[in-house]
Amino acid sequence: MKIAVSSYSFRQAIEKGMMTLKDVIPKAKEMGFAGIEIVPIEESAGDMQQLAPFLVKQAEECGISLVAYLVTNDFVLDGVQASMDRLKAHIDAAAMMGIPLFRNDATAGKDKKGNELPWEESLPILVEGYGQTAEYAKGAGMLSTIENHGFYAQRSTRVKQLIDQVNHDHFGWLCDIGNFICADEDPAEAVKRAAPYAFHAHAKDFFLKPKGSFLPHSGWKVTPGGMLRRGTVIGHGDIPIRECLGHLHEAGYDKWISIEFEGIEDCIYAIQEGAANLGTLLETAGYTVE
Repeated sequence: MKIAVSSYSFRQAIEKGMMTLKDVIPKAKEMGFAGIEIVPIEESAGDMQQLAPFLVKQAEECGISLVAYLVTNDFVLDGVQASMDRLKAHIDAAAMMGIPLFRNDATAGKDKKGNELPWEESLPILVEGYGQTAEYAKGAGMLSTIENHGFYAQRSTRVKQLIDQVNHDHFGWLCDIGNFICADEDPAEAVKRAAPYAFHAHAKDFFLKPKGSFLPHSGWKVTPGGMLRRGTVIGHGDIPIRECLGHLHEAGYDKWISIEFEGIEDCIYAIQEGAANLGTLLETAGYTVE
């Protein structure tokens, strides 16, 4: 197994003006990562196409792999056609960088008035959208994925249903170990369901507090079921990471796993400490870390 880091993990430093996307690849190499995910935050697809030659040269000079490209999206709110116009441009940017895997969000599952839509109403739209995305990605020599992410399309049963209905050889699961708790699922059981479909994986950890606990003024969020969660350093929190990794190993998953940090600790410390802990956890789950 190879360990990568998501550029999103440096968001804290980027938002403080301490780094930009151009600083992430050298920093990831300095920290010992073999690969990196590119996650545009403020950058448009056009911006990323202009940045592509610079990032490719940087990666080559650092000897680091560009492993995935992740973007936001909402097929339901924006419509499939408008979404595809934008997603195709991002896939083109990723292809310019030789990135093998693409992930886009599904939907927040809300109409223009902010009302949540029934899953059964959104599902056909998502099937159409991801089917088109997978086909375009295939033509660009890439895999397309959905992540258990964003609350509405976060439950493992929903993601599995969507992948089964799209039924495309270039469409699979970006399995985020930590995110299942945001939908009040048991992470280990959900990863066991996701593992056979996994094209890529994220390592993430959360502190958890039971429903009814005191909600601090910052840093903590409430799950739909009322549980409190706060992102933290991998290995410091309450997600059963070793058990989750064990399910991935049993399913034969042996590709990349990317650290995605979204806690309140200093991001540089959190990424470095998380990488050390993840390496140990992978080995105890039966993996050899390359």
